[in-house]
Amino acid sequence: MKKLLIAAALAASLGAGVAVPSFADVVVVRTAPPPPRHEAVPEARRGYTWVAGHWDWNGRRNVWIKGKWVRDRNGYVYRPTVWEERDGRWVVERGGWHRGQRDRDGDGVPNRADRDRDGDGVPNRYDDRPNNPNRH
Repeated sequence: MKKLLIAAALAASLGAGVAVPSFADVVVVRTAPPPPRHEAVPEARRGYTWVAGHWDWNGRRNVWIKGKWVRDRNGYVYRPTVWEERDGRWVVERGGWHRGQRDRDGDGVPNRADRDRDGDGVPNRYDDRPNNPNRH
């Protein structure tokens, strides 16, 4: 019986110190990540999105994840991993694909709600080429 109580107490004490799993979307840690490393960004690849290298938390320490190309997903937007200090702790929100419309012209308005997608000053409904990326 004593061994069972000792084992239970040991298991309970270990359970309180278990770190957040490394696959969680949001992780809170006490230590700040090191400064980002410089990576050369390769030329753009059609149908792929460049995911920049970043620091990640593996449950015990910060580890560097190298940048890489990931295949685009139709109807999704890639959000990068972000570190932010909140109340003296560091929160890492892991990057990944999120459902949403693309913002091809970079104006902050998703294309389905954008009234002037190519930014030429002519509303889409009057523009014979509303998606022309070369017009300014």
